[in-house]
Parts: sequence; structure tokens; C-alpha cells
Amino acid sequence: MRKNILFIIILTSICFKALAQQDAQFTQYMYNMSIINPAYATSNLDVMNFGSIHRSQWVSSEGTPRSTSVFAHIPLKDNIEVGISFLNDNLGDGTINENIIAGDFAYILKLSETLKLSLGVKAGVNLFNTNPSGRRLPDGTIVGLSSSDPAFKNINQTFFNAGAGAFLYTKKYYLGLSVPNFLPNKHLKNDNGFKAVGVDEIHFFLTGGYVFDLSDNLKFKPATMLKAVQGAPLSVDLTANFLIHNRFEAGAAYRFDDSVAGLVGFRITPTLKIGYAYDYTLSNLGDYNSGSHEIMILFDLGKINFTKGYEKSPRFF
Repeated sequence: MRKNILFIIILTSICFKALAQQDAQFTQYMYNMSIINPAYATSNLDVMNFGSIHRSQWVSSEGTPRSTSVFAHIPLKDNIEVGISFLNDNLGDGTINENIIAGDFAYILKLSETLKLSLGVKAGVNLFNTNPSGRRLPDGTIVGLSSSDPAFKNINQTFFNAGAGAFLYTKKYYLGLSVPNFLPNKHLKNDNGFKAVGVDEIHFFLTGGYVFDLSDNLKFKPATMLKAVQGAPLSVDLTANFLIHNRFEAGAAYRFDDSVAGLVGFRITPTLKIGYAYDYTLSNLGDYNSGSHEIMILFDLGKINFTKGYEKSPRFF
């Protein structure tokens, strides 16, 4: 039964009209802001931020989703920051594969001594392909071997994407609103009677976070993300992390009607941080998997005297 989940997911994604195709999701989203919001900013002129997050979803079920994001973020001036990001979404061991490459540009307005508003735009390409040939159905039938089978044919398509966002922030909190892609690409459109199969609908993201100083060595970091897309229920993530001595981090997250998660992170050096998250599925899909795993790495490059003074203004998000 566990293996049949692959067929169910692929059939839903390819054969029937999709009201909405969800973008990749990450539990450690607060460290992955460049992917969803081109206005993300840090204002640390002498620091280039690099990061990567890999997520293996619904482990122990055959052919389930895997997502990998890689990003770089570079402040150029007091009011200009740029970035580049790469996202790979893989379903069914290559049956459905999408690569998204995008560049970001952000312009920062100084509203007060501590408060800034960043406005950003994003542009790039989506490389989408499917290769269902040779996949075995629950009844043992091998699909896609005949070129006359339009439901399981190979697809290779390229789409342009463009997005925008706003990011209001200080060193203690942030509030972001973004649309990573304004262009609802249709992967099959109207082909052999199949209409608009696999649609990348417009996603709206509202994010926020705050840092509370509980003591000199203990901070509380709540964060939230709301994701809205046509044809799918509102996705709400709530996260609560505790940061100890600006080095060790631990917390929990809850995705409404979907999953609960535990998160840990450790700053190995002043410029290198690693993190891990485990999601336990609460929906009926939990009967067919053993949860989801997520690994994160963040690396800052370019701070000349990073040991002295780094603890005064750590990067919380």
C-alpha cells in the first residue's frame, strides 16, 4: 500500500486538471527568505550570505517529493541588495522535475534609525519536465511505453517567472509580503483533451518574526508564515525557537491540519550555522510515511573581523 502512494501522487499531478500546484515548502522557512521574497534584506554591507536547505518529504513512501534550495544574498550599498536562488523540486525519482533559477533586486528605504523598508523584484526561468515512462501502476501495468498514451508522455518546457515583495524590518523583527511568481504557467494547456494540467498558480506569502530577550543568554524567536494560493486551503505555519548563547537553537513548529515539527540549530563558527527539522504528518498521509526530514546550512562570507563584534548583532532570521 505504501508504494501505491507514488502512483496516486503522479496520477493526480499529471492526469487530472490541477486547480493549484503548490510551491515547495520548508519548515525552516525563516532562514530561506530569499526564495519566497526578493525584498529580503540584511543591511550588513561587509557580509555575503549563502545558504542551502534540502527537504525529503514523506520518507519511507516510494518516490515522494524532494526539494533543494540554494541561495546567495549580497548587499551592494546601504540601499541596494541583490541575490540569486536555485530551487529543485523532484517527485517520483525524476517522474516530475522542476528547476527554478531566479535573480533578486531590492531597494531599501530608511524609515527611522532602526526601521527599514525593502522593496524587491524577482525574475528568472522555470525548467519543467516529466518522464513517467516505465512507471508501474498498482495492477502491475507499466505506463508510458507507447507514444499514443498522452496522459503519460514526456514533457520538457521552459517558462519565465517574475515576482515582487516588500520587507519591513529592524534587527529585532520583520514583516514580509511577497508574490514570488506573477505568471501562472500551464504545463500542458490544452493537449489531446487534457486542459491546464499542472498549473503554477500565483502564491501569496505573508511572513513575520520577532526576537524577545528573555535574558542575556536566552532569546525567544516566534515566527509565522501564511501561504495563500487559489484552489488550495490557506497554509499557516507557526514556529517557536529558543536561542541560547547565540549558538544553540531549539524549538517546535505547527502547520495547521498538516504536521508538527521539531527544529534544532547550531552555530559551529561565527559564520557557519547548521540546522535540522523533522516533521511528523498529522493528516491521513501519515499512515503511509514516517515523516519528513530537512537539513539546512548557512554560511556568511566577507566579514573581516567577524569574531569581534559578531555577537553584538547576530543574524536572527
